[in-house]
Amino acid sequence: MLNRRILRIKAFKVLYSSVLSGNTSLAQAETLLEQSCEATRDLYIYMLGIVSPLTKIARERIEAAKAKFNPTEEEKNPNMKFAENALATLLDEDVDFQKVFSKKKFSWAQYDLLLKKIMTSVSAKEYYAEYMASPERSLAEDCRLFTRIFEEEFVDSEELEQILEEKSLFWNEDLPYALTWCCKTFKGFAKGEAWTLIPLYQSEMIKGEGVESDKYFVRKLLQASFAGYEKYSGMVAESVSGWEKERLFSTDVVLIVMGLAEIVTFPTIPVKVSINEYVEISKFYGTPKSRSFVNGLLDRLVQTLVNEGQVAKEGKGLM
Repeated sequence: MLNRRILRIKAFKVLYSSVLSGNTSLAQAETLLEQSCEATRDLYIYMLGIVSPLTKIARERIEAAKAKFNPTEEEKNPNMKFAENALATLLDEDVDFQKVFSKKKFSWAQYDLLLKKIMTSVSAKEYYAEYMASPERSLAEDCRLFTRIFEEEFVDSEELEQILEEKSLFWNEDLPYALTWCCKTFKGFAKGEAWTLIPLYQSEMIKGEGVESDKYFVRKLLQASFAGYEKYSGMVAESVSGWEKERLFSTDVVLIVMGLAEIVTFPTIPVKVSINEYVEISKFYGTPKSRSFVNGLLDRLVQTLVNEGQVAKEGKGLM
């Protein structure tokens, strides 16, 4: 599930938090990292669980309309397509999914207002009207509809953001990634695949020999960054004229430290790949000038380490 870009970001956040606090041990940081990784998959499971509650809201609205003193013909004979969608039934009847969801003690029951607001928004959309007007009834079409819902209704929802923040410190920034995996799951359902709990690391999803462990990678990256922080941050300070001591705790420095630690620690990862990864991350967690700063300084300091014989890569073209 988790790719190396996501894992680098998670390690970066833990390291940055540890540097700022000044009193986090490596053992505590490793525990936080494991919790952060597991939280992304938990969020994926939690968001899959919203399908049935949304469907329930639709059914309740239909029943309430029927119970009116003088219902319209449309209310007497409602379109039940969404209320009877096959995706909700599939997840409700999937023993493995329900077992995991229940074991995590997840529930959407207390968030009725959010569910109603989402359903109101969905009902007003053109893609929903087209879905309801189509005579086709299939799991594949229901999966396509929920893919649209997950893509368009959740990412910018302030109410959902607040709920996720209350439930887990790790969840808010993980939402887009978790939703992507929910949509991948819907595509699998449409093809007739059964639900299974996704392996936590992408390397665990790849069959064959010679696959490097992503779990090992991110743990080793954090360890190497911790161990080398004083040395590498010192190299940064020495390389920049007029450097202010307070900036040694900036996101830029933490990213540069991690980049150097990765380049020294992992002989099979090309130098350019490592530099590019941290430059990309700096776009989201730094300032407008971070990209050029991280790129330029990493490139310069890597050359220093190469000249000192501290960088050894296995294979051609990795330098």
